[in-house]
Amino acid sequence: MGDGTAISSEQVAHVARLARIELTPDEIEHYTGHLGRVLEHAGELEDLDLADVPPLAHPYPLSNVFRDDVAGSPVDRDEVLSQAPAASGGQFEVPPVLGEEA
Repeated sequence: MGDGTAISSEQVAHVARLARIELTPDEIEHYTGHLGRVLEHAGELEDLDLADVPPLAHPYPLSNVFRDDVAGSPVDRDEVLSQAPAASGGQFEVPPVLGEEA
């Protein structure tokens, strides 16, 4: 069926109208061929024998990519605050949010 006849120009025009897309006659012919090839490929996929293929949620095996949660030495607060643009009272200073007054 390689000529894209799986869908007609009238069907493409109808779908375009439903989607409120204006297409010229040349565009309708262009998309008719493209959509026909897409539908042909989908038909080929439907014809595959998948009886022995187990259903999958993902094509590749997944594993936990997170590191182990191991307690480490804490970061020195004064060292971190010394690198901040503004700090006061042992905390970061940030500009007011959503018009709040400081």
